[in-house]
Amino acid sequence: MVVFQKPHALTDTPFHYCPGCTHGIVHRLVAEAIDDLGVEGDTIGIAPVGCSVFAYNYFNCDMIEAPHGRAPAVATGVKRVHPSKIVFTYQGDGDLAAIGTAETVHVGARGENITIIFINNAIYGMTGGQMAPTTLLDQVTTTSPYGRKKEIQGMPVKVCEMLATLDGVAYAERVSVDSVKNVLAAKKAVKKAFEIQQKGLGLSIVEVLSTCPTNWGLSPLKAVEWLRENMMPYYPLGVYKDVTKEGEQK
Repeated sequence: MVVFQKPHALTDTPFHYCPGCTHGIVHRLVAEAIDDLGVEGDTIGIAPVGCSVFAYNYFNCDMIEAPHGRAPAVATGVKRVHPSKIVFTYQGDGDLAAIGTAETVHVGARGENITIIFINNAIYGMTGGQMAPTTLLDQVTTTSPYGRKKEIQGMPVKVCEMLATLDGVAYAERVSVDSVKNVLAAKKAVKKAFEIQQKGLGLSIVEVLSTCPTNWGLSPLKAVEWLRENMMPYYPLGVYKDVTKEGEQK
């Protein structure tokens, strides 16, 4: 009896991520959803600039590289040309909520039938640990050495809450990968987001609270504790919109 195995939708290429980084967990969850739905040959992923820039090395499906922040725009074109395909973007917070804010908002406003996997670790990862739109108040980064201040940089952006207000968004859920229980919940959310897309209901987004031990300056274990103590209170887990439960029609 097989107890544990690598998803077929993942390649054998070793991940390049830092020790304790949770990108690898999320990659597995996406791959498991692809396997469960049997759509590996009908899936197209888009990864822009960021720590996940090499995602095309890891997924056994067609992948496209997009300029920084432009993955939703690229995904829009791909989905309109190939409406029967499962199209997903895999984006970090600096990418999605900063340089890609307009693309993110308008893809939701248009109700594009794609899925966004959004990694929120409250910091720019690849480029050196700068403050991101999701950086918490008083959080120290390379560009906020005295901590983020409300009166200077404003409040952190809550992406799921913002997108849930748009009529074209069919599903928005925030999950975490800090524990076995939450990883299992995250897996269900990713699979449901793909199923929402299969039904043609509109934009689906899964926001994943994640760790960045390297740029946070913490050990992997301490990073998980920091996520629980600091990120979860400001970014509560849960479903922020689900048209399948609300009885809405796109």
